[in-house]
Amino acid sequence: MDKKIRLDKILSNLGYGSRKDIKKMVKSGLVKVDGEVVKDSSYKLNPYKAVIEIGDTVVEYREFVYLMMNKPKGVVSSTDDPLSRTVIDLIDEKYRVFNPFPVGRLDKDTEGLLIISNDGKLAHNLLSPKKHVEKKYYVEVEGYVTDDDKKIFAEGVVIDGGYKTMPAYLEIIETDNISRVYLTIKEGKFHQVKKMFKAVNKRVVYLKRVSMGRLDLDESLLPGEYRELTEEEILLLKNS
Repeated sequence: MDKKIRLDKILSNLGYGSRKDIKKMVKSGLVKVDGEVVKDSSYKLNPYKAVIEIGDTVVEYREFVYLMMNKPKGVVSSTDDPLSRTVIDLIDEKYRVFNPFPVGRLDKDTEGLLIISNDGKLAHNLLSPKKHVEKKYYVEVEGYVTDDDKKIFAEGVVIDGGYKTMPAYLEIIETDNISRVYLTIKEGKFHQVKKMFKAVNKRVVYLKRVSMGRLDLDESLLPGEYRELTEEEILLLKNS
């Protein structure tokens, strides 16, 4: 990759300040490129090959950021909302400078695995209807879930508007007045899980996404907590 980028753009994208702040910092002689002081903030370089230093600190350049969040209830999967807190509001400014977005969405009252990134190609691959990337949910449902429900889900369920879902895998953990199950689907229609259970006369009372593609939620993350993905986890997503 030989693309050259302006020094001020590189540093502002990494959260080192506004273009104006960085211009002052560069003019003061605080910034070096490959060991040489650079005083022109418009200087272009390849950030993957050049070594940038601010004072005694070496700048670690990266184009993309990948976060795993255990999304809490009451927060919307959006970059901006006039009425509610968003998942972007929950993350640190050092990540917000990358202009990340939620990869897919979870309903406001749904918890669980949410990927937040600025990698548009990854998002497209995970969300494209043609890819059929699996999403697994832990669900608590009012009513007894039966083997008949498993068969119906395996064949596809007709939900609103006469749409028939793709075959889904229903795993019963416990059946009771409040049943506990896992449901794996290969698409992501609006309120799909809730509508599927409604089609068999049951109501979802708790919903949590536990995996997406080959990536599982880190169960050590409390609702609202997040962390960066490891290189191995990024590969798992890209190969989903």
